[in-house]
Amino acid sequence: MLRTVPELLAEVRAELRLLDAQAAMLEVANNSGTVIDVREPAEVQAKPASASVNIPRGVLEMLVTEKITDADHPIYIHCASGARATLAAEQLERIGYKSVTVISCPIDSVCEAQES
Repeated sequence: MLRTVPELLAEVRAELRLLDAQAAMLEVANNSGTVIDVREPAEVQAKPASASVNIPRGVLEMLVTEKITDADHPIYIHCASGARATLAAEQLERIGYKSVTVISCPIDSVCEAQES
């Protein structure tokens, strides 16, 4: 039997570290972590998250190791709603990154937290 996307996301989220945008930005301010936005470029252009590095979900695995070479470097990942970020975080852990956090809130909250 096939699983639904909500079922898959619930299963994956149970194994990941999740924070809201405010808590994530406080941590980034203290640990110099990298915030990755996995939305598509057109989405970023329409609603920029100024303190994020844009690496679209479709090419994340191919590009992230060029940008972040330290497996212990803190990574905070977000998208528009949290779904793509959740799946992206799972992949980053499979690649070998050890400090991956999903910013699990809507993009408006991420933008507000980055601006404050």
